[in-house]
Amino acid sequence: MNQAPDRGFNLDEFESRTVDVQGRMLQAELDAILLTTEPHFRYFSGFLSQFWMSPTRPWFLIVPAEGKPIAVVPSIGVAGMQATWIDTIHSWYSPQPDDDGVSLLCATLNQLPRRFGKLGLPLGNESHLRMPARDFQRLRDGIKFECTDCMSMLTRQLSIKSAAEVDKIRHVCELTSQSFIALPGFAHCGDREREIVRAMRIDLLQRGADHTPYIVSASGADGYDDIIMGPGDRELERGDILIIDTGTVYDGYFCDFDRNYAFGEASDRARQVYRTVYESTEAGFAAARPGATTTEVWQAMWSVLERGGAQGNSVGRMGHGLGAQLTEWPSLSAADDTVLEAGMVITLEPGMSYAQNKMMVHEENILITETGADWLTQRAPPELPVVE
Repeated sequence: MNQAPDRGFNLDEFESRTVDVQGRMLQAELDAILLTTEPHFRYFSGFLSQFWMSPTRPWFLIVPAEGKPIAVVPSIGVAGMQATWIDTIHSWYSPQPDDDGVSLLCATLNQLPRRFGKLGLPLGNESHLRMPARDFQRLRDGIKFECTDCMSMLTRQLSIKSAAEVDKIRHVCELTSQSFIALPGFAHCGDREREIVRAMRIDLLQRGADHTPYIVSASGADGYDDIIMGPGDRELERGDILIIDTGTVYDGYFCDFDRNYAFGEASDRARQVYRTVYESTEAGFAAARPGATTTEVWQAMWSVLERGGAQGNSVGRMGHGLGAQLTEWPSLSAADDTVLEAGMVITLEPGMSYAQNKMMVHEENILITETGADWLTQRAPPELPVVE
């Protein structure tokens, strides 16, 4: 396995991100943007903490039209913020439910120059504010700016990964690929889904993953009917198909892909369906290049599935963006039509329903390059692997 990339980012990475978004802000006529969620906060500040799992305290990062971002954070986070590149840090003692940083945030925003009179916040699709609706209303009433949506602007910038970001994603894809390759050594007929998933989670940690917040499984004779609810306590029997799908993390960046296994033996039908979704992924990879659209990649994959007997696809899309979140914009769907650009990291996730309550899904992670695409995951075997 390749050596793990250095943790964190150099100063010039954060400077470049900030200058980039400030250029986009000028075009959108925004005086500042306000960020409140972990991925956005971390992207512009470098603040990486497990404390985000607590819903009690809000966190605010302001990116002004010029200069460094400004942090408005609970006092418990000041020491951590001082370890980042951020210089201006305002804090209050939290929790204070009656005024948990809102008045301090308003005062900080009102000190900024007003050229356009607009403050951008992520209000669009695939966004949330991570603050009570009551506090958001107080914010709107207490500032001299009009609040407007900047989610599309942010998603477009964050979708283009730097070389350092790609290194982290490639590394977690590599170590997770190795764990999938090793799975037949710790999974056997008679084992329960939950036992296999637990063993894989341990294996991933031993290989150097930070954590595996998403690892699901499903199984059934000749296929399965769900890909998001497991693992359960079902024992794997001969002729069963098991899927494990994992979003594992290294230094704040995800992989997201799955593998399918037959236990004991595989029917001709299961082998044929597996081969179809494998070839569908190949078609998606061939179509994925700068200038192509997500819909064109979707169509390339769906054409293969349709010829292979697919009755439908209940997942709703066949891939998505990937990075600091398990799923990111865009979606590979029939109507998305996002133009792919070099630097995007996406998943290829063709899935087909082929009989009543039977489906099979396959997923890989790729990088869009200047000339085409590059596999980040070690490619799944072309034939359905059998576990004894």
